[in-house]
Amino acid sequence: MDIEMNRVAAVAHPQASGWLTRMNAAIARTGMWIAVAGLVAIVAVVFYQVFGRYVLNSSPTWAESLALVLVLYVTLIGAAVGVRDAGHIGLDSLLVLLPDRVRSKIEILIYALVGTFGACMAYNGWLLGTSVASYMLPNLHVSEAVRYVPLVLSGVLIVLFSIEHVIALLRGEEVAPSWN
Repeated sequence: MDIEMNRVAAVAHPQASGWLTRMNAAIARTGMWIAVAGLVAIVAVVFYQVFGRYVLNSSPTWAESLALVLVLYVTLIGAAVGVRDAGHIGLDSLLVLLPDRVRSKIEILIYALVGTFGACMAYNGWLLGTSVASYMLPNLHVSEAVRYVPLVLSGVLIVLFSIEHVIALLRGEEVAPSWN
């Protein structure tokens, strides 16, 4: 059923193309691979921590801090990719009931708001990161700002991906998911 609906949607709206779409698709695909690698790294770090604690009877003190930082990167990069692939929470169930002209305008408004949110994330993440840059994370011996890098990066990506969606909607095109 979903495959049939996707095929009908693809016929109704051609896929977006252009340099921004190609660039964003490559960035989103890379982001997905980074998130997957981050998940594997989290599993490895937690496994090492459990192994160290229960087998070696010497729990590594840095493992929990590293796992928490990795969770931030995986979550925020994954959220940005979710915006590109239209996997974010939306009002799709209500939008399908509206006429195409109204639906298109509301979708543009939604992506404009999402892009504004991304810009706020990037700006405020930058402010927070610079305010704590002189502090060090205990056990990792890196700047506290490392926790805010994914917030800034994700915000910038959300803005880029939202702009791509708005342009595609104005052209009557559809943005294909990165994993296609």
